[in-house]
Amino acid sequence: MPALTLRITGKVQGVFYRARTQEQALTLGLCGWVKNLPDGSVEIHAEGEEAALQELDQWCRKGPPSAEVKSVIASRAVEEDFPTFEIIQEPGGA
Repeated sequence: MPALTLRITGKVQGVFYRARTQEQALTLGLCGWVKNLPDGSVEIHAEGEEAALQELDQWCRKGPPSAEVKSVIASRAVEEDFPTFEIIQEPGGA
């Protein structure tokens, strides 16, 4: 199954970016995860149908209304076989 990793920079923490990404991914039938990174960016790993991955990629370029996306770096990834799409809480992170 195709998989994609995205790294989003800008004002993407503290604006419900992870929660809205999870909603989008589940609506699109994708599996994987989303997490905040210590540098203020957000990382996403998504697996599923190619069209759904591309739709998530496009959504990430705008994000939720309160986000200010500066850049999105997308790359192909190895499938990790997640059963659903989760928000990962990093130890000591937001």
